[in-house]
Parts: sequence; structure tokens; C-alpha cells
Amino acid sequence: MLDEALKRARADVTSRLESEGREESQAFVDEVAHAVGIGAVKYADLSMNRNSNYKFSFNKMLSLNGNTAPYMLYAYARIRGIQRKATIKLVEEGGAQSEDELEAALKGGELRLEADAEVNLGRHLLRLGEVVREVERDLLPSKLCEYIFELSGKFNQFYESCPVLNAE
Repeated sequence: MLDEALKRARADVTSRLESEGREESQAFVDEVAHAVGIGAVKYADLSMNRNSNYKFSFNKMLSLNGNTAPYMLYAYARIRGIQRKATIKLVEEGGAQSEDELEAALKGGELRLEADAEVNLGRHLLRLGEVVREVERDLLPSKLCEYIFELSGKFNQFYESCPVLNAE
């Protein structure tokens, strides 16, 4: 099953790169295909409510639309693009700033959410703790997947309506 997911993801990545006129190394294609293919299968499994019937579909799992890993990865890629443009170096990347230094710098500033998309995204982010407690209490990881799907949608709305470092 995982081999088939990798095969399909690799074909999809190759096709998308060709349609965009991009040339990337085989290592890049393999890395992206692995993240998308394996992530799609894992996410599809976790996103299903354990009390519901499960319909297996590679096409649905690998879709860029809907509650799928590729949709989440697309939002993540956008976030990372903003991060790169802002040249923020996080501890996990071995950057110059520690998380403590970054947090201290952010504490001194004022955060103003004005646009509807900003407010919606901020409110949704504040629900994370509540959702994690529900997942733990009910033993339903699908609730966390639903939260992440909604978060990705709210982030994409924010990205489209609020300029961030001229990210487009």
C-alpha cells in the first residue's frame, strides 16, 4: 500500500513540476513524493473517526483539495515561504535565535488583528489546547485532524486576503 502511495505521489509531483516548467533533482522529487505519499496514507487513517466506516481511495488521499495531507502540506509550504522571506531562524534549523529570544522579542510588541481573516485565524489558533484535551479525553485523533484541516483553510483565507511580506 505504501509503495503504491509513493508511486502515485512521485508521478503527481513529476507531473506538477513539468506543468510548471520547473526542473528539480531526483532527490527533491523523491523527498517530496515520500512526504506526500506516506503523509497522505497516515493522515487519511488518522482523520477517519474510528466509529465510522472507512472507504480507501488513493485518489482522495492524494488530492490537493479537502481534508487531506497534501492540502495541509500546501498550507505548510506557504507558511515556510513566509518564514523564509522573513529570514527568521528557528532553533530547529540551528539558527542564531533561540525560541526564548524570539519569544522575548515578540512579548515586547503589540499584536493587532484587524482583518476578518486575521481574527478568524487567531481565534482558531486559540482553540488548540481545547482540541488537544478533547482528543485525549475521547481518544479520537480525527478531531485533531479536523482542527488542522480547518486551520489550514483559515490560514489559506488569511494568506489570500492579507498581504504578508509580499508573499505572493
